Amino acid sequence: MKNKKWSESEILKILKAYENGTSAKELGRQYGFYHQTLYEWKKRYSGVEDTRELMRLRELEKENRQLKKMYAEVSMERDALKDVLSKKW
Repeated sequence: MKNKKWSESEILKILKAYENGTSAKELGRQYGFYHQTLYEWKKRYSGVEDTRELMRLRELEKENRQLKKMYAEVSMERDALKDVLSKKW
């Protein structure tokens, strides 16, 4: 099958069709993707109702990555200061 990058709005539209009773294989034939992909999308996008929620989720993930990076930097600085202060002059 042809590789295609699906947008989140397309994925949500396909998932809604699946929830309304259309089979995974039928959706796969209709939109041109392997039916197993639908189950992966379902795992990834479970609980997301519209694109606004998805955008908010992406923002929160980005903020979480930044906070983890900041924490790692501060932790490394703290450890370095501990090492310097623990040495006897």
